[in-house]
Amino acid sequence: MAASKPVEPQSGTGLPRWQLALLVGAPIVLGVGAVYLWNRSRAKGRPGKGSGERITPEGSASPEQGQDSASRSNQGQDNMSPLDRAQAAKNKGNKYFKAAKFDNAIQCYTEAIALCPTEQKSDLSTFYQNRAAAYEHQMKWTEVVQDCSQAVKLNPRYVKALFRRAKALEKLDNKKECLEDVTAVCILEAFQNQQSMLLADKVLKQLGKEKAKDKYKNREPMMPSPQFIKSYFGSFTDDIISQPLQKGEKKDEDKDKEGEASEVAASAGYLKAKHFMEEENYDKIISECTKEVDSEGRYTAEALLLRATFYLLIGNATAAQPDLDRVINMQEANVKLRANALIKRGSMYMQQQQPMLSTQDFNMAAEIDTRNPDVYHHRGQLKILLDQVDEAVGDFDECILLRPDSALAQAQKCFALYRQAYTGNNPSQVQIAMDGFEDVIRRFPKCAEGYALYAQALTDQQQFGKADEMYDKCIELEPDNATTYVHKGLLQLQWKQDLDLGLDLISKAIEIDNKCDFAYETMGTIEVQRGNLDKAIEMFNKAINLAKSEMEMAHLYSLCDAAYAQTEVARKYGLKPPTL
Repeated sequence: MAASKPVEPQSGTGLPRWQLALLVGAPIVLGVGAVYLWNRSRAKGRPGKGSGERITPEGSASPEQGQDSASRSNQGQDNMSPLDRAQAAKNKGNKYFKAAKFDNAIQCYTEAIALCPTEQKSDLSTFYQNRAAAYEHQMKWTEVVQDCSQAVKLNPRYVKALFRRAKALEKLDNKKECLEDVTAVCILEAFQNQQSMLLADKVLKQLGKEKAKDKYKNREPMMPSPQFIKSYFGSFTDDIISQPLQKGEKKDEDKDKEGEASEVAASAGYLKAKHFMEEENYDKIISECTKEVDSEGRYTAEALLLRATFYLLIGNATAAQPDLDRVINMQEANVKLRANALIKRGSMYMQQQQPMLSTQDFNMAAEIDTRNPDVYHHRGQLKILLDQVDEAVGDFDECILLRPDSALAQAQKCFALYRQAYTGNNPSQVQIAMDGFEDVIRRFPKCAEGYALYAQALTDQQQFGKADEMYDKCIELEPDNATTYVHKGLLQLQWKQDLDLGLDLISKAIEIDNKCDFAYETMGTIEVQRGNLDKAIEMFNKAINLAKSEMEMAHLYSLCDAAYAQTEVARKYGLKPPTL
């Protein structure tokens, strides 16, 4: 739902950097350092410091200086010290380098390395780094790594050599060591160089995708918490399979509970699955639906849709899609079942980063069931994700027209309008959206989502006290909603810099729902920023095991890999980023 993650703020908030990193939420904090994306956003498109390629060798002189040096070198070679001769060879190599005569440059740098006294570590490391630069232009990546490694061995905090080795390691598909090098570079440069930060971002995403692809395919399916399941079904108002057992599904409406349970137990698999739904006995639903499907019973379409829904909930989209496809293609089935299947398949496609297929399914659902408010509500959420805010607002309006008592659609419409005004830096429209939130919570005082979304907007506006009140209202209405405790914990960090209270609230979220991946992810992000990397890795791994999609798992692996890279950099070079 829209309230599951905080809204990304603009970079001009003036907040301390670690607080801004927390405010934007774990999904964009990659863990390389608390200020990673803050500085990246400031550097984007800005010329000057940190934006240029490192392409020239060190110790380069202007052409005039180089000619004078060469003249002096020719006049007094016999009187020069070994270091002076090495420097002369290097300067000659630099001239060849500038002329793109890389073989000649390499010969000169090799001569400089041979001439340089071993105790002159700084000079010797420069000669190795310069030769690596020449090899880089020849795309001899192994030689680049070897020479940069020699340079780093002589000078462990040599930024140029570390970054050049990182780029060569990427070319050699050694992402793990590439990430360690570029992490060290980011720390040494105080996160001021866009080029190194973008490489870190790129490698983290690649590593995350690779690991998630393998892990997700072989993962053990895991049922989410009952609170999550109820929240999921609560986002639908026109969903047949989530409704209580109907009149025609029972022999006697007035029978006592024991008799009713006995009758359902003896009935078809789908009705039994519905009974398990009411009991929150979710683990048995898929098997009961399978019995209905295998027997080709009266409720085959319903059973297929319910089974697909629970496959999606446990993160098994591969098993869910054939069931959804069958329901969608059942022309004789209830149109609301088919529309619901299209909504769920469209949402699945969005999770798989296939927005075109997702949009097609939502549009088809709107065509076959034009008066279904769920279609417009969920398509509106899709449009927000695609940054098509005007279209999202139109869909929420259509949902509200069809179901005026839809508090969720009203709240999310306000959220869409607020996001558009906030990111567009339009204060008057921001105020209109804020007034809209006030109207929503006045008319729908029992809608927890309205308070949660309003709290995020208030936090953006730095109205922290009122945001805290809104989160308290959420907790009063939904005391078992772990996500609200996470958001309230983050608010304490930003508002009062109260680390203990913030962590206590996030720990409370885990106590309420030990399957709340957002809580583990957030805890891990905070521990990175506190410098507790082992604890952070533990939290990220717990979140990975709870991930509900391959895309989410890839993101979590990126966080975990970034934290692990920091542990290696600290071990090898004694480098650590800023901490709380």
